Amino acid sequence: MTQDKRDYSRREFLKTTGAAGVGLLAASALPDTLAAQEAGRVPTRPFGKTGVNVAILSLGGMFDIPNNQLLMRQALRWGVTYWDTANSYEGGNSELGIGKYFGRYPEDRKSVFLVTKSTAWTLKGMSEHLDLSLERMQTDHVDLFFVHAIRNIGSMDRDKQRWGEKAKADGKIRLFGFSTHSNMEECLLGAAGLGWIDAIMMTYNYRLMHTDKMRRAVDACTQAGIGLTAMKTMGGGQVLTSSEEELKLGGRFVQSGYTEGQAKLKAVWENPQIASICSQMPTMALLSQNTAAALNRTKLSASERELLRQHARADASGYCAGCTEICEAGLSAAVPVGRVMRYLMYCRSYGSREFARSRFNALPAETRAALARVDYTAAEARCPQRMPIGRLMREAAAELA
Repeated sequence: MTQDKRDYSRREFLKTTGAAGVGLLAASALPDTLAAQEAGRVPTRPFGKTGVNVAILSLGGMFDIPNNQLLMRQALRWGVTYWDTANSYEGGNSELGIGKYFGRYPEDRKSVFLVTKSTAWTLKGMSEHLDLSLERMQTDHVDLFFVHAIRNIGSMDRDKQRWGEKAKADGKIRLFGFSTHSNMEECLLGAAGLGWIDAIMMTYNYRLMHTDKMRRAVDACTQAGIGLTAMKTMGGGQVLTSSEEELKLGGRFVQSGYTEGQAKLKAVWENPQIASICSQMPTMALLSQNTAAALNRTKLSASERELLRQHARADASGYCAGCTEICEAGLSAAVPVGRVMRYLMYCRSYGSREFARSRFNALPAETRAALARVDYTAAEARCPQRMPIGRLMREAAAELA
């Protein structure tokens, strides 16, 4: 891209976001940014072959929604109409906060594509969670219900298919699917062959999107008509700029006027097969920043996309790709490597240290104690990313205790 075109793209981005939108928004700059975005609405994309269009930016509900009602109101004004929560988020307060909102603004329920999830996995537990979710959120149905955090496609058996069909027939859900943080590619490929999965939410970011295995999995789901939502898009480590080589590979996006988070979002939106990105946006500043990225139509150039791919390959050993069946099978003790890696990501990439600590300390005491004494040699030898698993497990035990 020429310098003139680069300057033009940056000016267009500034017009979309407001001058404060290219950096982390200071409180004093927020009103001007809000005013600049008021006229824009987040675009939508088809959600697979479900017949539904969804906003390309989804509001992740893992935050204090009861005390952030104005944020919810503003999200709708900007077109962030896909709201994602779960029975377990914030100990149930996430769903209660959404119910509080719909109690105050009942007409807004018609504008929201509402998603919730259950980790019960048993049919009885899923039914109980769904009924409780509907009660909490003051609604008679959810638009999408996920079986949450599956690790293999065998979890989605015929019994769950029948459960989903009945919940649809009863009018409690419109669409049915699952979310996955681990072994995502195998889960996606398996789902594509089932013929009854409507939607999937999976870990997917600027690193994972370029692997051949992930591309095949996403292609298969697209062919099957499955709606895809990306999560954990802020994972994958930093877009680094400290050295000359890092600046060449990753910092160019930040130099071009995008924040690091905006660059990561835009990289994922480059793939039209991804209908939406679910993003945690617990503050008005972050909502504003991410909405600005969604409103900005400037595409990454071919050279920028290639630089991002190079950056992902160059620093692969710093990121867990979620293929936990490979590494965990090489351990002498039952250590949940993938979950601990995810908690480290929450802490280091998302800056959510207290949330990461709460999740880590919910692990059984014997599991946490085992982290420092297990021999990870075999697991490290199996790891496709060649990650220093042992060191990272020990760091997690120290940082998150």
